[in-house]
Amino acid sequence: MERVTRRAGVVLAAAFVAAIALPVALSDYRIGQLATVGAYFIAILGLDLLLGAGQVSLGHGGFMAIGAYTTAILVAHYGMRDLVTIPIAAGVAGAAGLVVAIPALRVRGGLYLAVGTFGVAVSMAPLAQKFGGLTGGATGISFFGSGHETGHGGDVRLAGLSLSHEQWTYALTWAIGAALLVLARRIVRSPVRRSRRTARGSARGAVAVGLDATSATVLLAALSAAFAGVAGALLALQLAFFSPDAISLQVSLYLVAAAVLGLFGSIWGALAGAFLVEYLGDLVGAIPHVDTSRPGPTTFAFGVLLVALVLAYPLARWGAAAVAGRKPPWRRERS
Repeated sequence: MERVTRRAGVVLAAAFVAAIALPVALSDYRIGQLATVGAYFIAILGLDLLLGAGQVSLGHGGFMAIGAYTTAILVAHYGMRDLVTIPIAAGVAGAAGLVVAIPALRVRGGLYLAVGTFGVAVSMAPLAQKFGGLTGGATGISFFGSGHETGHGGDVRLAGLSLSHEQWTYALTWAIGAALLVLARRIVRSPVRRSRRTARGSARGAVAVGLDATSATVLLAALSAAFAGVAGALLALQLAFFSPDAISLQVSLYLVAAAVLGLFGSIWGALAGAFLVEYLGDLVGAIPHVDTSRPGPTTFAFGVLLVALVLAYPLARWGAAAVAGRKPPWRRERS
């Protein structure tokens, strides 16, 4: 067990060194892509909070859009500093998640929460069109070069270093991602998450020990949406612009598939899922005679990967337990 822990520490240290070196070694375009990966990673962390508790959100792309519009509107129309808008975007998206979760869970069914959150994703583009005076409608809203944008669209001075816009948003996104990873792990170990997991096994047992499973799930749904709001705000900062096309409806489905591919809470799995959301379209596009200008081929590829993982999931859990020196999952559950 000590050897496994030491190996994990070495891998994390190597990943940290690589994360610092990448902005120097790669072009700004590639660094911008990695910043987008970081935003997806944060959104998947939020999804993991729900999936591990037996619930699912099909509208995380919609909650990301809420966070992105919050940031863009506050900077462009109200002259607020871009960094200050990030916690506000988290609060607005979290409140939206709360509004959806409360009525959905009153009918006691995860299916209703999934449908309710999917409605958020579906409604974002029409709402943006309807309130075009605020959101910019189909053309979107831009704050590039604004005096309230960090670096005003140019280089950013940080600790004596001059960073390009892409390097700055990369560093910001992954720093926030690391902090939210720590927060997510604390939430997983908190009484809120444990009460929901207890209710999954026995609702009567949860009531008997004084656990309110519904309230815990509502809170997890709000926190999950808040994570997505942060991801959307960071995406808006990367683009200095946001429009209804910036986060398509398919992104919500891709995020769910990526979270499932991440084995429901694995850090490395969440990273792999975030990379897939960003780069799978490029990989599929490399196949001859495949047109990725439409979402069909990429969505099909995600579906194939998702089905393959579901079929292989028991074997993957067994392998993870063997590597960590633990009992196989089915033996732990029976003991």
